[in-house]
Amino acid sequence: MGTDSRERMVRSAAYLFRERGYSGTGFRDVITHSGAPRGSIYHHFPGGKAQLAEEAVRYAGEFLNAGILAATEGGDAASAVDAFTGWWRQVLIKSEFRAGCPVVAVTVESHDEAPQLAAAAAAAFARWQDTLATGLGNAGVPDDRAARLARLIVAAVEGATILCRAHRDVAPLDDVVAELKDMARGAAEG
Repeated sequence: MGTDSRERMVRSAAYLFRERGYSGTGFRDVITHSGAPRGSIYHHFPGGKAQLAEEAVRYAGEFLNAGILAATEGGDAASAVDAFTGWWRQVLIKSEFRAGCPVVAVTVESHDEAPQLAAAAAAAFARWQDTLATGLGNAGVPDDRAARLARLIVAAVEGATILCRAHRDVAPLDDVVAELKDMARGAAEG
């Protein structure tokens, strides 16, 4: 039961961060959203909100990485791009453009008092890049180019997600995806 409450709180924090940001999400919000007992949050996260956020970033990072890993197994460079972008498109539409990336939310709002948050975010981004680079490499993209292209994919998609939220439209993401897929195909062929 305790582990279930803890996991629910971590998932809820990730969900809330992507809509409200790190600063806009409090322990009360997480308790309400997760349905966890009120006192359990302090029991499970004695390091406070920073500890909860660090674990939520890890959870979100692993969740998305699992999807990337599964989709890149096909060996097609364009599929590697689709693996990273398809989920974001669904999140944006389903949330009516209120939700973005919880890792980005924590990154841009983490302050000097919680350096572990920036480290957790950097690790999540690096993991996505490594998984994408491996998938691109398996599709025939040379390793050094695959690493650069993977970094570009992560940066472009995160930026496009922000533009989509601002414009309340998926067109920025669709445009970025089309260009990234062309680049990935070209890198695999050339």
